[in-house]
Amino acid sequence: MITCGVEIKGSEAILCLMSKEDGLFQIPDCRQIRLPLNHPNDSESICKLQFTLKKLFEDYKVTQVAIKERPTKGKFAGGAVGFKIEAALQLIDSVQVDLFNSSKIKETLQNNPLPIPFKATGLKAFQEGAFTVAYVALSED
Repeated sequence: MITCGVEIKGSEAILCLMSKEDGLFQIPDCRQIRLPLNHPNDSESICKLQFTLKKLFEDYKVTQVAIKERPTKGKFAGGAVGFKIEAALQLIDSVQVDLFNSSKIKETLQNNPLPIPFKATGLKAFQEGAFTVAYVALSED
């Protein structure tokens, strides 16, 4: 089972693929690690983003998408564009989409600490949130 961790920052989705086999985590290479929504008020752009994500999930045989949930109010609240990206992801019917809030992520990491430091993964620094939420989703199984 391949999971795609997604962190939505501003107007882009940051991705990290991860799988777990026999208790070992694998991080396969992915052709696309950032997907921007350039024209958020244009429905064609939203459909194109959704199509691109769906194709990526099909090509990499992704079965689960784990999204790092953003608060709707307060200092760290997500913006409207981010919620459009989240909705586009949730409407892809070929994958299971789960949202993980920060308290759930913290709790899971406390019970199942990361087996290696993030820097040792070889991923880009901006992918850490997506990596963490993918790890949390796979740790739940």
